[in-house]
Amino acid sequence: MITLHPNGVYLLDGKTIASEAALDKDRARENTIAYQILRAHDVGAAGEGTCEKQFRIRFDAMVSHDITYVGIIQTARASGLRKFPLPYAMTNCHNSLCAVGGTINEDDHVFGLSAAKKYGGIYVPANQAVIHQYAREALTACGNMILGSDSHTRYGSLGNMGVGEGGGELVKQLLENTWDIKAPEVVLVWLEGKPRRGIGPHDVAISLVKATFESGFVKNKVLEFAGPGVKELPIDFRNGIDVMTTETTCLSSIWVTDEEVKRYFEMHGRPQAYKELAPGAVAYYDSMITVDLSSQESMIALPYHPSNAVSIHELQANPEKVLKAIEEDTVKRFGDKVHPDLMSKIRDGKVHADQGIIAGCSGGTYDNLSEAATILKGKSIGNDYFTMSAYPQSTPVYLATTRNHIAEELLEAGVVIKPAFCGPCFGAGDVPSNNGLSIRHTTRNFPNREGSKPGQGQISMVALMDARSIAATAANGGVITAATDIEYEDTHKPYQFDGHIYEKRVYNGFGKAMPEEPLRYGPNIKDWPVMPAMQENMLLELAAVIHDPVTTTDELIPSGETSSYRSNPLKLSEFALSRRVPEYVGRAKRIQADDRARRAGELTEDLRKALAVAGTSAENTSFGSCVFANKPGDGSAREQAASCQKVLGGDANICYEYATKRYRSNCINWGIVPFTLDSETPFNYEVGDYVFVPGIREAILGGAEQVEARVITRDGHSAPITLYFQNLTEDEREILADGCLMNYYKNRK
Repeated sequence: MITLHPNGVYLLDGKTIASEAALDKDRARENTIAYQILRAHDVGAAGEGTCEKQFRIRFDAMVSHDITYVGIIQTARASGLRKFPLPYAMTNCHNSLCAVGGTINEDDHVFGLSAAKKYGGIYVPANQAVIHQYAREALTACGNMILGSDSHTRYGSLGNMGVGEGGGELVKQLLENTWDIKAPEVVLVWLEGKPRRGIGPHDVAISLVKATFESGFVKNKVLEFAGPGVKELPIDFRNGIDVMTTETTCLSSIWVTDEEVKRYFEMHGRPQAYKELAPGAVAYYDSMITVDLSSQESMIALPYHPSNAVSIHELQANPEKVLKAIEEDTVKRFGDKVHPDLMSKIRDGKVHADQGIIAGCSGGTYDNLSEAATILKGKSIGNDYFTMSAYPQSTPVYLATTRNHIAEELLEAGVVIKPAFCGPCFGAGDVPSNNGLSIRHTTRNFPNREGSKPGQGQISMVALMDARSIAATAANGGVITAATDIEYEDTHKPYQFDGHIYEKRVYNGFGKAMPEEPLRYGPNIKDWPVMPAMQENMLLELAAVIHDPVTTTDELIPSGETSSYRSNPLKLSEFALSRRVPEYVGRAKRIQADDRARRAGELTEDLRKALAVAGTSAENTSFGSCVFANKPGDGSAREQAASCQKVLGGDANICYEYATKRYRSNCINWGIVPFTLDSETPFNYEVGDYVFVPGIREAILGGAEQVEARVITRDGHSAPITLYFQNLTEDEREILADGCLMNYYKNRK
C-alpha cells in the first residue's frame, strides 16, 4: 500500500514524476509548495532561487492550550512582553477536568482570559473546541504558517503549514524574534486510488507512520501531499491523515489545494483565506512516498507506538502471537511491578476490547462521528464490560451532530457523548481499568499516556484504530472488527459549519490590547525560579541513565493529572521522570543542593574528589545533573520535559540523537546543553558517575561544535569522551551561555 522511494524525484506540471529535469535540484526545490511558503515567511531571505541554508521564520498566527499558555506568557512577560504582535489563540482543552481537586485548572483559565485582554489575544473557553480544530476553523489560510505549542500543530491539508514547538519558540515570536531552522528536505507524498467503504483517515495515517517512523525516513523533513488521490478525500479525511504526520517525526506538512478546500473556507465564512497552491512547473523532492489508497486495509496500532501496527485481519488471524509479544514488551519496559494479561482478551479465538474512544483533533470530526453513528444505528454496545465514548472536536461539530441525528443515534446505541476535550489522548479522561485494552481514534498510544501508573502496579494499554472500525467493534460486542467487513451506507447530511456559538463565547482581542488590565493569578501560578548562567567549566552528575531505544516526552514529564501543575514549575518538577526513573527527582535535588553549597563555598566530599580528578576549581566550574538517553524527546512538544530538568538543576542531556527538533529546541531554550555522542561511542556509565566538560562556555560562544570531556566514575577512574553540540545558531549559543531564554532577553533589555 505504501512504498518508500529514497532517491530524489522531479514533479513536472504537478502530474508527471521524473528522475531528471531541466532545472537543477536546488532551483527546482524552490518550486515545491513548501519552499514557496517558507520563502514568503523568511525575514532573512536573500531572494528566490538562492537555496539559502537557513530560514528565519515569522509566523502568521499562534495557538496554545491550557497546559502550555501560562508558562509561555510568564516567560514572555519576564522577557519584556508588551502586547501580542500576531493573532494568538489560547484554547482550554487539556486542563478542562479538575483532576487534582481545588481551583487550580480554572485559575489557569481565568489567567488566560486576563492575558488575552491585557496583551490582545484570543481566548477560547473550556470545552468549546480542541486546539487544532479551532485553528482549522478560525485561523488557517492557504499559504500561511501557524506555530503551536502542541506537537500536533498540522494544518497542511488546508494549505497552511503548521509547526509544533516548545513554548520557548512561541515566546520568541511574541517578542518578534524568529524561528530558525536549516533549510529542510521535502518529501513528495503521492496519493493514488480511492479508499474503500470502511476505510478512514486513521487507517492511512497509521500505515504511513508504520512505513516511516523506525527508519527516520522523513525525520525533520516537510511532507508535501499531491497526486490524483487527493481529490478522492473529503476535508475531514485529509485533516485526519495530516494531523498524524507528527508521528512520523516530520517537521511539517503541506497539501495541494483544490475546490474542496475552497468550499471549506467558504463554509466557514472566510472565502478570502483560500488560494490555489500547487508545485511549480518543475519541482524537486529529495525523496518520495507513494500511497495506494485503494489497497488500504483497516489498521490497528498496538502498544506502545503508532508505528507498531498490523492490519486488523492480521491481528485476528494470529492473536496469540501478537498479544504475547506486547505482554513481553510490557514486562521488559516495567519489570515485575506490572502483570500484563492480554491473553485473557482472546475469547473464542477473537480479540475483545474493553473500551472504545473517538476523540480529539484526529478522531472527533463530523465525518468520523457520522460514519460511526451509521454503523451503530439500531444496535447496542451492550451492558457488559465494553464501554464507549465520543467527543466532538468543537461546539460547531457537536451542534451539527445534534441537528443531523448523529448524536441521537450514538446515544441510542449506548455511546456516551462528551464535550470537546483532549483528555483521552494524554491520560486525563476515560482512563481504562487495570489490564484494560482500549481502542481509540486519538493520536498516540505511548506507555503511561492512557493514564496507567506502572510504578504503582497499574497498567492498561491503548491501541489506535479508525472511528469506523471502533464503531464496528462496538456493534460486534467488543470483538475487534474491521469496518471493511460490514455493509453500511452513510446517509447523514454533509457538515455545515455554524459559528454563532464562537461569536457568543470566544473572546477575540487581537489588536485591542489593554495594558492596564491586570493579570489574574491563582495560588498555583508561580514565577520561574532564578536560573544561573553557564560557568567556565561544567561538571555533570548522571541522575538518570536510560538505554531504551526511544524515550518519550510523556516519560520525561508524565501527562494526565500532573497537567494541573503546569503553571507551578517547582511543583511540576516533582513529577519529572516519575513513571520511568522514580529516583530521578531525589537525585537531582541532592545534586542541586550540593551545587548551592558549592556556590556558598562548601563542598561535599564526593564533589571535592570529583573536582580533584578533573583538575579544576569549584569557583569556575558549575555542578548540575544530567540525563542520558539513547534517543529522547519523541512525542509531545511540551517544554516542561526540559524545563523540569532545569528547575531541578539540570545542565545537559547526553544522547546519540534527539528524537525530535522540538525537544532539542526545548533543551536549548531552557539552558540545557544538547550534547550528542558519535554513534560508535559506547556509553557504559552509570547513575552517580560524573562528566567533566572543560571550557564549555568558551566553546559554546566561540562557535565550536565539539568538546573533549572526561567521564569520572564513582571509583575515581577517568576516561576521555567527545561530546558534540552541532548546528547551533548564534542566538542559541548565547541562550545556552546565559542559562536560559529568559536570561537571554533580560540581558538584552
